[in-house]
Amino acid sequence: RHDMDFTFSEEQQAIGDLAGQVLGDRSTHERLRELERSDGPRFDADLWAELAELGVLGATVPEEHGGAGLDLVALGAVLEAAGRTAAAVPLWETLGLGVPAIARFAPASLAAEVLAAVAAGTTVLTAAWHETGAEPLVPTTIASRSGDGWTVTGTKVCVPAGAIADAVLVPAALEDAGSVGLFLVRSDRGRADGVGMEPLVTTLGDPQAALLFAEAPATLVAEGAEALRWAYERAVATQCAVATGVCAEALRLTADYTKERKQFDVPIASFQAVAHRAADAYIDTEAVRLTTHQALWRLGNDQPATAEVATAKFWAAWGGQRVVHAAQHLHGGVGVDRDYPLHRCFLQAKELELQLGGSTRQLIALGDFIAHEPV
Repeated sequence: RHDMDFTFSEEQQAIGDLAGQVLGDRSTHERLRELERSDGPRFDADLWAELAELGVLGATVPEEHGGAGLDLVALGAVLEAAGRTAAAVPLWETLGLGVPAIARFAPASLAAEVLAAVAAGTTVLTAAWHETGAEPLVPTTIASRSGDGWTVTGTKVCVPAGAIADAVLVPAALEDAGSVGLFLVRSDRGRADGVGMEPLVTTLGDPQAALLFAEAPATLVAEGAEALRWAYERAVATQCAVATGVCAEALRLTADYTKERKQFDVPIASFQAVAHRAADAYIDTEAVRLTTHQALWRLGNDQPATAEVATAKFWAAWGGQRVVHAAQHLHGGVGVDRDYPLHRCFLQAKELELQLGGSTRQLIALGDFIAHEPV
């Protein structure tokens, strides 16, 4: 039996504080506006290099591959800081979508090469879970034998950081095998053999892309439905950590604004309707935080967490929308001004709501889990 402890260890607290300080200092509203107005992708390469130098990128990389070997709860603290600051760096994509599955399943030589490059800041990872008309755990992309290796063929859409990724984890169905697998494809930002990349225009401006694989050389990382579920649940749970930071920042901005904004010569925070709306947003934010911590803790301790992950994602999707809508409402017209940072919270929350399955999909997953769970 394990008792769940929401108190951060010294190492977890330290890496969260470090990430928060660096991202807070470097990912300012002014810096983000500069990146968003540029012609290039929304990616701060200088910040990425600094995160590598300070050990943030290697925090959850196993020690044998040059990292600190910290757990998913520590990663959650880093990703919460990323959500708070809307940082233009692929922390979730690399450390949440890529690193866990490679560290757990990949052959030793492949893991050593890829994870050392992640810790050094020379490789951006992501995973391509989305296909048009297909469930993430039932991919239609096909993996075929090619000599001693594999190739993959298919189209993945809405790939996070797909436009800047050096390598992509690709869930695929194994041809004529009745099974599924997780493959690593070297994409080289869409320049690799057998890989086509179409950048997508998103409301947040992040470098998403559609990736088109045509017999692209691939390396098998793991085979079987359970391996896919293992990777998917960690992808979802770590994404919820980003949502926690987004909600917390929207709440902070709202608290500051309503204390300063006056009507009838008094701060609007003193109005009962405003106070009630802000209180509801606080409760929703804490629900996102606590369910996320529960999911990460259980996954980090190798306990079953299917229901907990779906619960956390439901709150991140449903509760997250309540928080950012309340924040926009209480800010009035200021909230939609791109010269004010709140709009990024709204855009991030909407993207996080839908990515990897919105609230309805999570309720369906929970219902299915409950229906099949022995009483």
